Amino acid sequence: MTEETQPTFNSPFEVDFNGLPAFEVLCPADQRVPFVFNSPHSGRQYSQHFLASSRLNESSIRRSEDAFVDDLFAHVVPLGAPLLRAHFPRAYLDVNREPYELDPKMFDGRLPTYANVRSIRVAGGLGTVARIVSENHEIYRHRLPVEEALGRIEEIYKPYHSTLRRLLAQTHVTFGYAVLIDCHSMPSSVKCQTTDSRPDFILGDRYGTSCNGELTEYACTILRNMGYSVSRNKPYAGGFITEHYGRPASGLHALQIEINRGLYMDEGSHEPSAGFEDLFRNLGEFAKELIAMPDAALPADSIAAE
Repeated sequence: MTEETQPTFNSPFEVDFNGLPAFEVLCPADQRVPFVFNSPHSGRQYSQHFLASSRLNESSIRRSEDAFVDDLFAHVVPLGAPLLRAHFPRAYLDVNREPYELDPKMFDGRLPTYANVRSIRVAGGLGTVARIVSENHEIYRHRLPVEEALGRIEEIYKPYHSTLRRLLAQTHVTFGYAVLIDCHSMPSSVKCQTTDSRPDFILGDRYGTSCNGELTEYACTILRNMGYSVSRNKPYAGGFITEHYGRPASGLHALQIEINRGLYMDEGSHEPSAGFEDLFRNLGEFAKELIAMPDAALPADSIAAE
């Protein structure tokens, strides 16, 4: 492994994800750009303890996984940007949620009073500790001890977000502003709500509230010039990470990118398809162009505020 891609492990605890830490940061030798890339749902290390507690087989439980998204964005490290990636699976813990979006019906024991038990995501089975994957497939055989859910939050969720905050803060101090690109994938069946088409990419900026609008449009233009169909904010405007970290007035910009899985993988076998290499190369060019965006697309108002 070259110096450019030497991983820095940030988990201060021992969690068994097949010998890997819960997450890691791939760091460039020197961060040369004001960008941080994040892949929170690409983890694919399923512990035997977790699998034993699930009613799903090893293939079915992967349906909510953003498979290979961390690999698709590996180009950003030699370009000078850090990449934070999860090894723990989304079905085990979802860091793109509030820290305590929990369904009390899932657990034996009383949740803390500050838990958000009434969010739309909890109602849909997709809280911080999810009840389902994909199309309403129940994950667990039995109720979980509430201590186990709270332990996942303390041992993984909080350190993950602490690491992300540190990366963004260091970037902000160094460059005067920071841009977070939150990287995800979506099922190929996802359609736009207005046109009924199936886009290749969906870019979410919380309807212009999480990042500079010119940055979003510039990213859309790069992808469209490559021949991809791109939707903006519909049906995915960005999750907790985009909303929580995107504060343009403070020089913190967060943009979510969703990739159609049909472009690069077989969704039945969870294996890369023939299109993987083309998309890998194109996303490398996309990242290079986005990082080198002209001054007109930079969040100049935030730079001036510094």
